[in-house]
Amino acid sequence: MKPQRLTFALPFLLVLAGCSILGSEQRDPVTIYAPDVRVAPQAGWPQVDWTLIIAKPTAARVIDSPRISVRPMPGELQVYRGVSWALPATDMLQDAVQRTLEDSGRITAVASADAGILGEYKLVMDLRRFEADYAGGTLPSAVVEVNAKLVNNRGQRVVASRTFLQQKPANSVDVAQVATAFEEALEAATADIAGWVLVSGNGDPNAER
Repeated sequence: MKPQRLTFALPFLLVLAGCSILGSEQRDPVTIYAPDVRVAPQAGWPQVDWTLIIAKPTAARVIDSPRISVRPMPGELQVYRGVSWALPATDMLQDAVQRTLEDSGRITAVASADAGILGEYKLVMDLRRFEADYAGGTLPSAVVEVNAKLVNNRGQRVVASRTFLQQKPANSVDVAQVATAFEEALEAATADIAGWVLVSGNGDPNAER
């Protein structure tokens, strides 16, 4: 499924290495991409009888932004001009994981931490990379890297910890194709995280259920 696109007239910002910013008073059209992540439950995902809350993911400021980051060469991070995400990357990650678990039917209940609902487990995520990386090639790959920890809320005990990395190549340098690669990478990372949460929580040897 291709990311949804909306076009608005907004001022543009281009962030270059060295944190320089090029701006303009002129309003240029901006295309906003909204990845629609849909992950079907997998056969190996267990049915669990506990509840989960998902904490707001953390990330460096340059990652937790609506701007679409690109790494044209090692040590240099830029953003694509004239395009944006509909939501910051951490919001997209949290929404994707929560919706996948909710729609899976494999868990009693799941909610965001700010919903005020108590859960038996808590998922804590740190989004380390969310960027298009050329890695010395002619075409970029969308890179999504997430460190996740599953915490038993009784005593704040870490049940499991794992880093997930997904890279999906874009078919061209066109930003629309790059956005599609991001959607594929986010879908793959979401599937990995959701399945890992269910299996890890279900296998908690010290669970009091």
